Amino acid sequence: MFSILSTAKFHKIIIIVKSLLTTLAIILLSAISVEAQSTLTLGSDLPMGDHAMQDVSGRNLTLNDIAKSNGLIVIFSCNTCPWVARWEDRYADISRIAQFNNVGMVAVNSNEAYRSRGDGMEDMIRYANKANYNFPYVLDRNHEVADAFGAKSTPHIFLFNADMKLIYTGSIDDNANRAEAVTQYFLKDAIEQMVAGEKILEATTKTLGCSIKRNS
Repeated sequence: MFSILSTAKFHKIIIIVKSLLTTLAIILLSAISVEAQSTLTLGSDLPMGDHAMQDVSGRNLTLNDIAKSNGLIVIFSCNTCPWVARWEDRYADISRIAQFNNVGMVAVNSNEAYRSRGDGMEDMIRYANKANYNFPYVLDRNHEVADAFGAKSTPHIFLFNADMKLIYTGSIDDNANRAEAVTQYFLKDAIEQMVAGEKILEATTKTLGCSIKRNS
């Protein structure tokens, strides 16, 4: 009896281990797939500028539609990431600075695998209304735009100048948790330096956030 029970338990353990290894393999392959996509390098042209995406307003907009005379900010964002929630109180300030400097701004939701888990268009509409977004929030079907940018996370920031050349990529600032504790305003400084015709002192910074939930 002891031998039979031990064998049954052993087989159960083997099944559990195989399941865990399969799950781990899927996670690793997913991570490798995301990492393999190269992020745009500084000086790159704006990709997919004429690609239409649905905005929460119901309009179809392109990045070129949203860009203004001094440039464009593209924020890869979503509804479901706690890192977005931590930084989101900065979105309104960035939008104000962008408008003052005649720079367009858009948030792009590329979480294709989470469309039925809080990142669908209806969810985006409710989210944008609750957060009082005064800038476009568009749905990136099949994460095509995120792939073209090589966007890794939410949030992930890309700033383009008047010639639609990438001049800054990374994080909004150096403190996601507390706006009052920020000491380095990466994006704000890059916008102001760009408009003043100055060199961008920190053109690339580390991104912190949730991985973009791609469906493949």
